[in-house]
Amino acid sequence: MLRRSLESCTSTVISGRAGSGKTLLATDFARVCGRPVAWYKVDASDVELRVFFEYLVASIGQQRPGFNEHTIMSLVGAARSDHMVLLAETFVYELLEAEGNPLLIAIEDLHQVCDAEWLVPFLCRFLPLLPRDVHVLITSRTLPPAPLWRMRSKQTLEVIDEATIAFTREEAVGLFESYGLSSEHALLAFEHTHGRAAALAAHAVAQSKLRTAHKNRLEVSRTAPRRSKEGSAPGGPN
Repeated sequence: MLRRSLESCTSTVISGRAGSGKTLLATDFARVCGRPVAWYKVDASDVELRVFFEYLVASIGQQRPGFNEHTIMSLVGAARSDHMVLLAETFVYELLEAEGNPLLIAIEDLHQVCDAEWLVPFLCRFLPLLPRDVHVLITSRTLPPAPLWRMRSKQTLEVIDEATIAFTREEAVGLFESYGLSSEHALLAFEHTHGRAAALAAHAVAQSKLRTAHKNRLEVSRTAPRRSKEGSAPGGPN
């Protein structure tokens, strides 16, 4: 789905609760997508317009040195919420002007700033205008705001939700078997976690450690010298 979206859409949103596997999926795809990646992890303090764009343009500038950060930031300094269309159009223009290889812009944890009044107006203008050699990948605990769903109907936005990311029973069994664990362990963990990636993997790792520890104890008990009834090891003093 990510590969198809990269080739046919301007942007992708991966949504799901904490532990659903959003970041793991995004980072895994970023490694194999064949493009330079401008990665920006959003914090709650980035809700301020200037702070958000300082980090975003800096991440892009690292991958496209010709990207004119000064033009963007000078406009951000004077921008209000009703200037977001102009800011989005200028941003896209600078992406077009900057020379470089096809680019993936990854914005992680966008839900941290989803209450900012400038965010939706910016994205609704910015994402549809993206050049063909630039794709935006967003991870968020919330679904895209309503205005962006029009992009999905026009097949320019792909949304991958938590249900899509979640492990199936068969996949859970395959994961546990890769740790040398039984299908019974896998199905119990699946029922407990409902297939959420991080929780399921944590169960697999914990069970694997317990299994290894148990094997080590058995090995120690087999190799340890037996003691006599008086508490002395065989061959020791009487």
